[in-house]
Amino acid sequence: AIWEKLEKMGRKPAVDLTDPDKEFFIEVRDNKAYIFTEKIKGVAGLPLGTQGKMVALVSGGIDSPVSAWMMMRRGVEIIPVYFDNDPYADSSTLNRAIECINVLQSWAPNYPMKTYSVPHGESLGSFIQHCGKKNTCVLCKRTMYRVSYEIMKKENAQGIITGSSLGQVASQTAANMHAEIYGLGIPLYHPLIGLDKNDIIDLARNIGTYRPSTSKATCCSAVPVHPEVNAKYDSLVYEEEMAGIEELVEKAVKNTKIISLS
Repeated sequence: AIWEKLEKMGRKPAVDLTDPDKEFFIEVRDNKAYIFTEKIKGVAGLPLGTQGKMVALVSGGIDSPVSAWMMMRRGVEIIPVYFDNDPYADSSTLNRAIECINVLQSWAPNYPMKTYSVPHGESLGSFIQHCGKKNTCVLCKRTMYRVSYEIMKKENAQGIITGSSLGQVASQTAANMHAEIYGLGIPLYHPLIGLDKNDIIDLARNIGTYRPSTSKATCCSAVPVHPEVNAKYDSLVYEEEMAGIEELVEKAVKNTKIISLS
């Protein structure tokens, strides 16, 4: 049909499979043939939902929304969980996280994202009061995993997604990441583990989460001036006991609520 059309236009068609002036593609499906001249690269991946559900820790920073999106790309339906650090952070951080989750939701219009908000300030306060202050961030992350694991079981999900990138910040050294999971037996996924910050920023811009992730918000005031970078996993278990970890987790789970994205 293309050949005949060109002849009617007074052109002299020829076939060149090595270096053509124009390349046509034909895809046959059922009883129809689709003819096109351009291929536009999509995000690729797997259909959403084919790999089950996972809890995604979303703080509203640059990394965690990108991490959640990357698992969505691999077919995972996500359940966003936000940890509210009040009084060590204000509502601006929650607003930023919700904006990021709304962007993620736009990629999955047929999969409403059930979003949890977990009160986390009491746990942070207990760590500051009863534990070595430099361990606050590692103890914080262990508690987030414990609470998220309870949400994971409640939602019949298969894992927990984090925004960790090895060595990017003080709390994400290899030693600290070992200490964060010691003795917990929780299925964790770190899609960004081998990426550097520029890689992650590029992805954030491409998927639309960079602008809300960089909007003005307060930083967590519980972060120590000199955080631990080489945590001793065995000592953290003792410090958790001093802080009353079981009661903290139980109370956090009990007071967790579902928030609206609108």
